[in-house]
Amino acid sequence: MKENDLKNFKPVEQIDISQNDSINKIIRSLINTGFNAKRLALACEIYEKMIEDKECIKFFGLSGAIVPVGLGKIIHDFIEEGFLDILVTTGANITHDIAETLGFHHLQGDFKLENIDDAELYDKKINRIYDVFLPNNAYEGIEDFISDLNIPNDEMPVSEFLKFLGEQLPNNPNSILTICAEKNIPIFCPAFTDCGLALQLGFHNQKLNLNHFKDMLKMVDLAWDAKKAGVFIVGGGVPKNFIMQSLQFSPNSAFYAIQITMDRPEPGGLSGATLSEAVSWGKVNKEALYTTLICDATIALPLVFSYLKNLKK
Repeated sequence: MKENDLKNFKPVEQIDISQNDSINKIIRSLINTGFNAKRLALACEIYEKMIEDKECIKFFGLSGAIVPVGLGKIIHDFIEEGFLDILVTTGANITHDIAETLGFHHLQGDFKLENIDDAELYDKKINRIYDVFLPNNAYEGIEDFISDLNIPNDEMPVSEFLKFLGEQLPNNPNSILTICAEKNIPIFCPAFTDCGLALQLGFHNQKLNLNHFKDMLKMVDLAWDAKKAGVFIVGGGVPKNFIMQSLQFSPNSAFYAIQITMDRPEPGGLSGATLSEAVSWGKVNKEALYTTLICDATIALPLVFSYLKNLKK
């Protein structure tokens, strides 16, 4: 680097937060800092551009225990506010969304994990997700709901079945499945059999054979038809790959891309793979606006949503 190359750099700003500063003002100020603070601001700015771009189809990939931790309403509100067009998630989040919708709640426990006796929890029929707990009776309630379903087509695509489920659930202002059914937002769950809900469905409906291939082709069609594609990846895993491979096999690579993950790229796993790497596969456009935020999604998601919602004020 030559000495005069420094003219292309600008000083890092020491942010100054006042008592009455809005969350948006604080996040915008982070753009002139560094590390993941800057990446949070970039993620918010890119998502803002996705929303402003009326040609952009917003693909939202969601993994992790987002509903159990208490962020199901955040996802519901992303949908209600029109901040996503297509949702791809895990069977676990769907299972836990149904539990909450049916009135079974995830519970807070002792924050001192060393005080927790997992053998005792097993005896008391309580399941643990780090410091969140779910009694077995939630799964019993889901089973009762499933056993009463009159499924109209044993071979419908998974996305069609999930819309059917959303229409059968009782009214709940926080339900992801319900709001997606109401707004006709497709939910894709490419690893649907990998969850408690699917196990119970299989036990009670031995002829059920939901069609995953139709969903795969439908997702490729959605990617193919998008004038512009934007992706927001929470965590990674199967939802990330399902979105990215659809873009790979269409002429439309993502023009906007945001990833929130705690994983690293060195082991070669998809969840830690960089968005720059995705450019080599044709999944992300080489001219794209993109950023990866290395952060716990339970911290980042509420901040991103708050930023986007306050844009309307």
